[in-house]
Amino acid sequence: MFRLGSVAGVDVTVASSWFLIVGLIALLMAEPIQRVAPQLGGWAYLAGLAFALLLYMSVLLHEISHALAARAFSMQVNSINLHFLGGATEIEGDADTPWREFVIAVVGPLTSLAVGAVAWVTIDAFDDGLLRFTVASLAGANLVVGIINLVPGLPLDGGRVLQALVWGATRRRNLGIVVAAWGGRVAAVGAVAWPVLMPAFGLTPDIVDYLLGAMIGMFLWAGASQALQVAKLRGRLPGLVARRLARSAIGVPADLSASESIRRAQQANAGSVVVTTGAGEPAGIVSETALQSTPPDRLPWVPIGDLARRLEDGLSLPADLSGEQLLRAMNRTPASEYVLVEADGSIFGVLVSTDVDAAFRAG
Repeated sequence: MFRLGSVAGVDVTVASSWFLIVGLIALLMAEPIQRVAPQLGGWAYLAGLAFALLLYMSVLLHEISHALAARAFSMQVNSINLHFLGGATEIEGDADTPWREFVIAVVGPLTSLAVGAVAWVTIDAFDDGLLRFTVASLAGANLVVGIINLVPGLPLDGGRVLQALVWGATRRRNLGIVVAAWGGRVAAVGAVAWPVLMPAFGLTPDIVDYLLGAMIGMFLWAGASQALQVAKLRGRLPGLVARRLARSAIGVPADLSASESIRRAQQANAGSVVVTTGAGEPAGIVSETALQSTPPDRLPWVPIGDLARRLEDGLSLPADLSGEQLLRAMNRTPASEYVLVEADGSIFGVLVSTDVDAAFRAG
Protein backbone atom coordinates (compact mmCIF):
# COMPACT_ATOMS: atom_id res chain seq x y z
CA MET A 1 0.00 0.00 0.00
CA PHE A 2 1.14 3.53 -0.78
CA ARG A 3 -0.32 6.49 1.09
CA LEU A 4 -1.31 9.39 -1.16
CA GLY A 5 -2.61 11.70 1.55
CA SER A 6 -5.87 12.21 3.39
CA VAL A 7 -9.31 13.59 2.68
CA ALA A 8 -11.42 14.91 5.56
CA GLY A 9 -9.04 13.14 7.94
CA VAL A 10 -9.31 9.79 6.14
CA ASP A 11 -6.13 8.24 4.75
CA VAL A 12 -6.16 7.61 1.00
CA THR A 13 -3.95 4.73 -0.15
CA VAL A 14 -3.31 2.96 -3.43
CA ALA A 15 -2.55 -0.72 -3.95
CA SER A 16 0.31 -1.76 -6.19
CA SER A 17 -2.29 -3.06 -8.67
CA TRP A 18 -3.50 0.53 -9.10
CA PHE A 19 -0.33 1.44 -11.01
CA LEU A 20 -0.96 -1.50 -13.35
CA ILE A 21 -4.53 -0.47 -14.20
CA VAL A 22 -3.55 3.19 -14.64
CA GLY A 23 -0.87 2.13 -17.11
CA LEU A 24 -3.29 -0.19 -18.90
CA ILE A 25 -5.90 2.57 -19.23
CA ALA A 26 -3.23 4.92 -20.59
CA LEU A 27 -2.26 2.36 -23.24
CA LEU A 28 -5.86 1.63 -24.23
CA MET A 29 -6.76 5.32 -24.47
CA ALA A 30 -3.68 6.33 -26.48
CA GLU A 31 -5.02 5.07 -29.82
CA PRO A 32 -8.45 6.80 -29.68
CA ILE A 33 -6.73 9.97 -28.43
CA GLN A 34 -4.40 9.87 -31.44
CA ARG A 35 -7.46 9.67 -33.72
CA VAL A 36 -9.05 12.81 -32.26
CA ALA A 37 -5.74 14.65 -31.76
CA PRO A 38 -3.21 13.27 -34.29
CA GLN A 39 -0.90 16.22 -33.66
CA LEU A 40 -0.02 14.80 -30.26
CA GLY A 41 1.92 11.89 -31.67
CA GLY A 42 3.64 10.00 -28.87
CA TRP A 43 2.27 12.47 -26.32
CA ALA A 44 -1.05 10.65 -26.67
CA TYR A 45 0.21 8.15 -24.10
CA LEU A 46 0.75 10.97 -21.61
CA ALA A 47 -2.76 12.22 -22.38
CA GLY A 48 -4.02 8.69 -21.76
CA LEU A 49 -2.27 8.70 -18.40
CA ALA A 50 -3.92 12.03 -17.55
CA PHE A 51 -7.31 10.54 -18.45
CA ALA A 52 -6.66 7.53 -16.19
CA LEU A 53 -5.83 9.84 -13.29
CA LEU A 54 -8.98 11.91 -13.92
CA LEU A 55 -11.03 8.74 -14.01
CA TYR A 56 -9.64 7.64 -10.67
CA MET A 57 -10.36 11.09 -9.27
CA SER A 58 -14.02 10.36 -9.94
CA VAL A 59 -13.58 6.92 -8.31
CA LEU A 60 -12.15 8.75 -5.29
CA LEU A 61 -15.25 10.97 -5.20
CA HIS A 62 -17.36 7.79 -5.23
CA GLU A 63 -15.47 6.44 -2.21
CA ILE A 64 -15.47 9.77 -0.37
CA SER A 65 -19.27 9.78 -0.56
CA HIS A 66 -19.32 6.39 1.21
CA ALA A 67 -16.95 7.76 3.86
CA LEU A 68 -18.97 10.92 4.47
CA ALA A 69 -22.22 8.97 4.71
CA ALA A 70 -20.68 6.60 7.27
CA ARG A 71 -19.35 9.53 9.28
CA ALA A 72 -22.76 11.15 9.22
CA PHE A 73 -23.95 8.08 11.15
CA SER A 74 -21.03 8.40 13.61
CA MET A 75 -19.16 5.41 12.20
CA GLN A 76 -15.37 5.25 12.16
CA VAL A 77 -13.80 5.40 8.66
CA ASN A 78 -10.26 4.03 8.64
CA SER A 79 -9.14 4.51 5.05
CA ILE A 80 -9.97 4.73 1.37
CA ASN A 81 -8.03 2.39 -0.90
CA LEU A 82 -7.79 2.63 -4.69
CA HIS A 83 -7.00 -0.60 -6.50
CA PHE A 84 -7.19 -2.45 -9.83
CA LEU A 85 -10.98 -2.71 -9.96
CA GLY A 86 -11.83 0.69 -8.46
CA GLY A 87 -11.80 1.50 -4.78
CA ALA A 88 -12.91 0.47 -1.31
CA THR A 89 -13.76 2.41 1.83
CA GLU A 90 -12.79 0.70 5.07
CA ILE A 91 -15.49 1.39 7.65
CA GLU A 92 -15.15 0.00 11.15
CA GLY A 93 -18.10 -2.18 12.07
CA ASP A 94 -21.42 -2.49 10.27
CA ALA A 95 -24.38 -0.18 10.00
CA ASP A 96 -26.86 -0.94 12.76
CA THR A 97 -30.06 -0.29 10.79
CA PRO A 98 -31.24 -1.16 7.26
CA TRP A 99 -31.68 2.55 6.47
CA ARG A 100 -28.08 3.39 7.35
CA GLU A 101 -26.81 0.41 5.35
CA PHE A 102 -28.90 1.56 2.38
CA VAL A 103 -27.69 5.17 2.51
CA ILE A 104 -24.00 4.33 2.92
CA ALA A 105 -24.20 1.89 0.00
CA VAL A 106 -26.29 3.90 -2.46
CA VAL A 107 -24.46 7.24 -2.23
CA GLY A 108 -21.43 5.84 -4.08
CA PRO A 109 -23.23 4.84 -7.30
CA LEU A 110 -25.35 7.99 -7.13
CA THR A 111 -22.15 10.08 -6.96
CA SER A 112 -20.74 8.31 -10.03
CA LEU A 113 -24.02 8.82 -11.90
CA ALA A 114 -24.06 12.49 -10.89
CA VAL A 115 -20.47 13.02 -12.10
CA GLY A 116 -21.33 11.23 -15.36
CA ALA A 117 -24.49 13.30 -15.83
CA VAL A 118 -22.70 16.61 -15.22
CA ALA A 119 -19.96 15.63 -17.69
CA TRP A 120 -22.57 14.51 -20.21
CA VAL A 121 -24.53 17.79 -20.22
CA THR A 122 -21.31 19.80 -20.67
CA ILE A 123 -20.06 17.89 -23.72
CA ASP A 124 -21.52 20.40 -26.17
CA ALA A 125 -19.61 23.19 -24.45
CA PHE A 126 -16.44 21.88 -26.09
CA ASP A 127 -15.45 21.84 -29.74
CA ASP A 128 -14.45 18.61 -31.44
CA GLY A 129 -11.04 17.56 -30.23
CA LEU A 130 -9.24 16.23 -27.20
CA LEU A 131 -11.20 18.10 -24.51
CA ARG A 132 -14.58 17.04 -25.91
CA PHE A 133 -13.38 13.45 -26.22
CA THR A 134 -12.06 13.47 -22.63
CA VAL A 135 -15.28 14.88 -21.17
CA ALA A 136 -17.41 12.45 -23.19
CA SER A 137 -15.24 9.51 -22.12
CA LEU A 138 -15.40 10.54 -18.46
CA ALA A 139 -19.15 10.87 -18.75
CA GLY A 140 -19.53 7.43 -20.26
CA ALA A 141 -17.13 5.79 -17.80
CA ASN A 142 -18.84 7.27 -14.74
CA LEU A 143 -22.30 6.36 -15.97
CA VAL A 144 -21.13 2.79 -16.57
CA VAL A 145 -19.46 2.65 -13.12
CA GLY A 146 -22.63 3.96 -11.48
CA ILE A 147 -24.89 1.49 -13.28
CA ILE A 148 -22.60 -1.52 -12.71
CA ASN A 149 -22.27 -0.68 -9.02
CA LEU A 150 -26.06 -0.79 -8.71
CA VAL A 151 -26.13 -4.42 -9.88
CA PRO A 152 -27.84 -6.18 -6.94
CA GLY A 153 -25.08 -8.53 -5.88
CA LEU A 154 -22.32 -8.47 -3.27
CA PRO A 155 -19.61 -7.24 -3.10
CA LEU A 156 -20.97 -4.40 -5.27
CA ASP A 157 -22.73 -1.43 -3.73
CA GLY A 158 -25.94 -2.65 -5.33
CA GLY A 159 -25.57 -5.85 -3.35
CA ARG A 160 -25.46 -3.87 -0.12
CA VAL A 161 -28.54 -1.95 -1.27
CA LEU A 162 -30.34 -5.26 -1.86
CA GLN A 163 -29.08 -6.54 1.49
CA ALA A 164 -30.52 -3.46 3.22
CA LEU A 165 -33.88 -3.83 1.45
CA VAL A 166 -34.23 -7.52 2.37
CA TRP A 167 -33.06 -6.78 5.91
CA GLY A 168 -35.60 -3.97 6.25
CA ALA A 169 -38.45 -6.05 4.82
CA THR A 170 -37.78 -9.22 6.83
CA ARG A 171 -35.90 -7.88 9.90
CA ARG A 172 -33.36 -10.61 9.17
CA ARG A 173 -29.96 -9.17 8.39
CA ASN A 174 -28.42 -12.53 7.65
CA LEU A 175 -31.08 -13.29 5.04
CA GLY A 176 -30.24 -10.01 3.33
CA ILE A 177 -26.56 -10.99 3.16
CA VAL A 178 -27.36 -14.43 1.73
CA VAL A 179 -29.75 -13.07 -0.93
CA ALA A 180 -27.28 -10.34 -1.97
CA ALA A 181 -24.39 -12.82 -2.03
CA TRP A 182 -26.25 -15.12 -4.41
CA GLY A 183 -27.00 -12.05 -6.51
CA GLY A 184 -23.24 -11.49 -6.64
CA ARG A 185 -22.65 -15.03 -7.85
CA VAL A 186 -25.24 -14.57 -10.60
CA ALA A 187 -23.51 -11.31 -11.58
CA ALA A 188 -20.15 -13.12 -11.64
CA VAL A 189 -21.47 -15.71 -14.08
CA GLY A 190 -22.93 -12.89 -16.19
CA ALA A 191 -19.59 -11.06 -16.30
CA VAL A 192 -17.77 -14.16 -17.54
CA ALA A 193 -20.51 -14.98 -20.05
CA TRP A 194 -20.84 -11.44 -21.45
CA PRO A 195 -18.00 -11.64 -24.05
CA VAL A 196 -19.52 -14.89 -25.33
CA LEU A 197 -22.93 -13.24 -25.68
CA MET A 198 -21.67 -10.02 -27.29
CA PRO A 199 -22.12 -11.27 -30.92
CA ALA A 200 -25.83 -11.77 -30.23
CA PHE A 201 -26.02 -7.99 -29.69
CA GLY A 202 -24.07 -7.16 -32.82
CA LEU A 203 -20.81 -6.62 -30.93
CA THR A 204 -17.43 -8.18 -31.58
CA PRO A 205 -15.47 -9.18 -28.45
CA ASP A 206 -11.70 -8.99 -28.31
CA ILE A 207 -9.10 -10.39 -25.94
CA VAL A 208 -9.53 -7.44 -23.55
CA ASP A 209 -13.26 -8.21 -23.20
CA TYR A 210 -12.51 -11.81 -22.29
CA LEU A 211 -9.79 -10.84 -19.81
CA LEU A 212 -11.90 -8.17 -18.11
CA GLY A 213 -14.90 -10.48 -18.00
CA ALA A 214 -12.84 -13.19 -16.35
CA MET A 215 -11.22 -10.83 -13.83
CA ILE A 216 -14.49 -9.14 -12.88
CA GLY A 217 -16.20 -12.52 -12.66
CA MET A 218 -13.54 -13.89 -10.32
CA PHE A 219 -13.67 -10.72 -8.21
CA LEU A 220 -17.46 -10.92 -7.86
CA TRP A 221 -17.49 -14.66 -7.17
CA ALA A 222 -14.81 -14.34 -4.49
CA GLY A 223 -16.58 -11.41 -2.84
CA ALA A 224 -19.96 -13.16 -2.92
CA SER A 225 -18.47 -16.36 -1.50
CA GLN A 226 -16.84 -14.41 1.31
CA ALA A 227 -20.21 -12.78 2.07
CA LEU A 228 -21.84 -16.22 2.32
CA GLN A 229 -19.13 -17.28 4.75
CA VAL A 230 -19.73 -14.13 6.80
CA ALA A 231 -23.45 -14.90 6.86
CA LYS A 232 -22.68 -18.42 8.10
CA LEU A 233 -20.48 -17.07 10.87
CA ARG A 234 -22.98 -14.37 11.81
CA GLY A 235 -25.56 -17.10 12.25
CA ARG A 236 -23.54 -18.29 15.24
CA LEU A 237 -23.50 -14.90 16.96
CA PRO A 238 -26.82 -15.23 18.83
CA GLY A 239 -25.27 -18.05 20.86
CA LEU A 240 -22.54 -15.75 22.18
CA VAL A 241 -24.12 -14.38 25.36
CA ALA A 242 -21.67 -13.03 27.92
CA ARG A 243 -23.76 -14.09 30.92
CA ARG A 244 -23.96 -17.69 29.72
CA LEU A 245 -20.26 -17.93 28.95
CA ALA A 246 -18.96 -16.22 32.08
CA ARG A 247 -17.13 -18.03 34.82
CA SER A 248 -18.24 -17.24 38.35
CA ALA A 249 -15.86 -14.97 40.24
CA ILE A 250 -15.33 -13.48 43.67
CA GLY A 251 -13.87 -10.11 44.57
CA VAL A 252 -11.05 -9.85 47.10
CA PRO A 253 -8.89 -6.96 48.33
CA ALA A 254 -5.44 -6.62 46.80
CA ASP A 255 -3.63 -7.13 50.11
CA LEU A 256 -5.29 -10.48 50.86
CA SER A 257 -2.89 -13.41 50.64
CA ALA A 258 -3.00 -15.60 47.56
CA SER A 259 -3.69 -18.71 49.66
CA GLU A 260 -6.67 -17.13 51.41
CA SER A 261 -7.99 -15.85 48.07
CA ILE A 262 -7.83 -19.38 46.65
CA ARG A 263 -9.58 -20.77 49.74
CA ARG A 264 -12.43 -18.26 49.38
CA ALA A 265 -12.76 -18.98 45.66
CA GLN A 266 -12.97 -22.72 46.29
CA GLN A 267 -15.48 -22.20 49.05
CA ALA A 268 -17.67 -20.11 46.70
CA ASN A 269 -17.12 -22.52 43.75
CA ALA A 270 -15.76 -19.56 41.80
CA GLY A 271 -13.59 -20.13 38.75
CA SER A 272 -11.87 -16.74 38.85
CA VAL A 273 -10.65 -14.14 41.30
CA VAL A 274 -11.02 -10.39 40.79
CA VAL A 275 -9.04 -7.88 42.84
CA THR A 276 -11.23 -5.03 44.09
CA THR A 277 -10.68 -1.56 45.50
CA GLY A 278 -11.77 -0.49 48.95
CA ALA A 279 -15.07 0.61 47.41
CA GLY A 280 -15.62 -2.87 45.96
CA GLU A 281 -14.94 -1.87 42.36
CA PRO A 282 -12.94 -4.29 40.15
CA ALA A 283 -9.31 -3.26 39.78
CA GLY A 284 -7.59 -6.33 38.36
CA ILE A 285 -7.94 -9.94 37.22
CA VAL A 286 -5.81 -12.61 38.87
CA SER A 287 -3.70 -14.35 36.26
CA GLU A 288 -4.15 -18.10 36.37
CA THR A 289 -0.68 -18.51 34.83
CA ALA A 290 0.94 -16.34 37.50
CA LEU A 291 -0.93 -18.22 40.21
CA GLN A 292 0.18 -21.63 38.94
CA SER A 293 3.80 -20.52 38.60
CA THR A 294 3.96 -19.39 42.24
CA PRO A 295 5.39 -22.09 44.58
CA PRO A 296 2.67 -23.36 46.96
CA ASP A 297 4.74 -22.54 50.03
CA ARG A 298 4.90 -18.91 48.92
CA LEU A 299 1.13 -18.43 48.47
CA PRO A 300 0.44 -17.48 52.13
CA TRP A 301 2.99 -14.66 51.87
CA VAL A 302 2.17 -13.25 48.41
CA PRO A 303 -0.55 -10.56 48.19
CA ILE A 304 -3.09 -11.57 45.57
CA GLY A 305 -2.74 -8.12 44.00
CA ASP A 306 0.80 -9.04 42.94
CA LEU A 307 -0.60 -11.84 40.77
CA ALA A 308 -3.28 -9.72 39.10
CA ARG A 309 -3.34 -7.89 35.80
CA ARG A 310 -4.42 -4.30 36.22
CA LEU A 311 -7.89 -3.69 34.85
CA GLU A 312 -7.17 -1.31 31.97
CA ASP A 313 -9.77 0.40 29.82
CA GLY A 314 -11.68 -2.17 27.80
CA LEU A 315 -11.08 -5.08 30.19
CA SER A 316 -14.30 -4.39 32.09
CA LEU A 317 -17.41 -5.17 30.02
CA PRO A 318 -21.15 -4.93 30.67
CA ALA A 319 -22.57 -8.32 31.60
CA ASP A 320 -25.48 -7.88 29.16
CA LEU A 321 -23.32 -7.88 26.01
CA SER A 322 -24.01 -10.54 23.40
CA GLY A 323 -23.48 -11.43 19.74
CA GLU A 324 -21.78 -8.89 17.52
CA GLN A 325 -21.59 -6.24 20.24
CA LEU A 326 -19.67 -8.66 22.46
CA LEU A 327 -17.17 -9.49 19.72
CA ARG A 328 -16.66 -5.82 18.88
CA ALA A 329 -15.97 -5.00 22.52
CA MET A 330 -13.43 -7.83 22.76
CA ASN A 331 -11.76 -6.88 19.47
CA ARG A 332 -11.30 -3.30 20.62
CA THR A 333 -9.16 -4.50 23.54
CA PRO A 334 -7.79 -8.01 22.88
CA ALA A 335 -7.11 -9.88 26.11
CA SER A 336 -7.33 -13.36 27.59
CA GLU A 337 -9.88 -12.40 30.26
CA TYR A 338 -12.46 -9.69 30.93
CA VAL A 339 -14.43 -8.75 34.03
CA LEU A 340 -18.20 -8.63 33.51
CA VAL A 341 -19.97 -6.04 35.61
CA GLU A 342 -23.61 -5.33 36.28
CA ALA A 343 -25.22 -1.94 35.68
CA ASP A 344 -24.64 -1.02 39.34
CA GLY A 345 -20.91 -1.79 39.05
CA SER A 346 -20.99 -5.09 40.91
CA ILE A 347 -18.99 -8.05 39.60
CA PHE A 348 -20.98 -10.67 37.68
CA GLY A 349 -18.12 -12.91 36.61
CA VAL A 350 -15.09 -13.30 34.33
CA LEU A 351 -15.27 -13.90 30.60
CA VAL A 352 -12.41 -15.95 29.17
CA SER A 353 -11.55 -15.47 25.49
CA THR A 354 -10.94 -19.18 24.90
CA ASP A 355 -14.45 -19.92 26.18
CA VAL A 356 -15.90 -17.47 23.67
CA ASP A 357 -13.82 -18.99 20.85
CA ALA A 358 -14.98 -22.49 21.76
CA ALA A 359 -18.64 -21.41 21.83
CA PHE A 360 -18.27 -19.67 18.46
CA ARG A 361 -16.67 -22.71 16.83
CA ALA A 362 -19.32 -24.98 18.26
CA GLY A 363 -21.94 -22.79 16.60
